[in-house]
Amino acid sequence: MSAGNFTGFTVTRISIKFLKILTVEASGIAIGALVAQEFECPLVFAKKTKTKNIAGDVYTSKVESFTHGTVYDIIVSKRFIGEGDRVLIVNDFLAIGNALTSLIDIVSTSGAYLAGCGVVIEKGFQHGGDKLRKKGIRVEPPLQLSRV
Repeated sequence: MSAGNFTGFTVTRISIKFLKILTVEASGIAIGALVAQEFECPLVFAKKTKTKNIAGDVYTSKVESFTHGTVYDIIVSKRFIGEGDRVLIVNDFLAIGNALTSLIDIVSTSGAYLAGCGVVIEKGFQHGGDKLRKKGIRVEPPLQLSRV
């Protein structure tokens, strides 16, 4: 299965120049890199801590980690996402939807257009995907687990 169709999204060559892939470090980077390579577009990843190489204005959003039981900020430089961009969010797992919700918040704040969310595995029994779909957000998993 290629990265070009694993999410259920198709991208025409005409719109590729407007597409950016957004994910969160660190688990989403490998998946995001494959999708960005397939669609021939930039990969942008949200960092979990502000570092020296993120200078200037940033978008931030809080994420509550279900797995770790902590709350942290994710950060994206305003140089990388903005008005006029089309953004596809990708991630490894979708459980209760906190990480995707925070990335969606950053896309919304930036003025970019959210094309949707692609995840490798959706834990359907935790209903994060259901909550996002009820808000009208397109979520595409190739694999949905109904129970563990």
